[in-house]
Amino acid sequence: MNEQTTAGAGLPTTIPQYLAQLRAALHDADPAMVQDALYDAEEYLRSELAAQPGRSEAEVIADVAGSYGAPEEVAEIYRETEITVNRALRTPSASVRPIARVVPAAEPGAAAAVAAVAGSASVAATDAPVPHRSALARFFGVALEPRTYGSLFYMLLSMATGIFFFMWVVTGLSLSLGMMILIIGIPLTVLFFGSVRGLALLEGRLVEVLLGERMPRRPRYADRSRSWLQRIGDMFTDGRTWLTMLYFVLMLPLGILYFTVAVTLLSLSLAFIWAPVAAVFALGGSPGIYIDGEMLLLPVWATPMLAILGVVILFCTMHLARAVGHLHGQMAKHLLVRL
Repeated sequence: MNEQTTAGAGLPTTIPQYLAQLRAALHDADPAMVQDALYDAEEYLRSELAAQPGRSEAEVIADVAGSYGAPEEVAEIYRETEITVNRALRTPSASVRPIARVVPAAEPGAAAAVAAVAGSASVAATDAPVPHRSALARFFGVALEPRTYGSLFYMLLSMATGIFFFMWVVTGLSLSLGMMILIIGIPLTVLFFGSVRGLALLEGRLVEVLLGERMPRRPRYADRSRSWLQRIGDMFTDGRTWLTMLYFVLMLPLGILYFTVAVTLLSLSLAFIWAPVAAVFALGGSPGIYIDGEMLLLPVWATPMLAILGVVILFCTMHLARAVGHLHGQMAKHLLVRL
């Protein structure tokens, strides 16, 4: 343990102080990682405190600091692990052989923090430089990137999730406000607001897996030193709760737009690519295109050019899906994560 750092900052004597120092040490880190770090630290510290009922928080934290680590040490572990995981998940170039680097296992207590982010105590990282590619290689290379298909699948899935989220928020708010005058309205409202937080965590996992944007992997940190009435009040006054519901409402028009664009462009490109094959089976050897209910016959020699156009549209659709995935991931990050 770095004694100089710990002594300078002062070892916390209570769990809220420990969490406050950990938050301060991660002030410039990714908000999603900060949320995970605070949740994991509180869970670990409170489990240690419950296992030693005869000791005070200061004594337990002093002992735990030697294994789990001081706030500055835990913050550094999370930073290093986040960098290592990002390198390991990065798709290597096909023309460059990746160089594997194994991160050694951390101390027993710190390993819990590392495993919470990485899923294991040691991971492989790729440090190979990314070579310069031509514009043509970048245009067609989008088909080799897993995030492309994740973004396309998210666009196709977004209409279903958008309808569900929109209906959940509208129905939940209507029932909560309509039954507020009754006794049952209060617990129903609390349950609804809690479900919104749970759905936000679920949507965050979809965004991270399909779009590649770092999202929280743990629930939001709630100060357990406050009473349950105070925590319920915090849930209603927290601006992130209302921003989450705004995100769910926006998902309906965005989901319909994403689904319509993806289906239209994919159908158009695949139809054009299929044109040479359709020409073989078409009557008279000339395929046709329906425009305003009328069929326009095309010459056979035009079908290869139509297929090339279909390929171009298909790859343009993939690039569009990547751009949509990036922009939507940024929007989800700002609306669903406490900054």
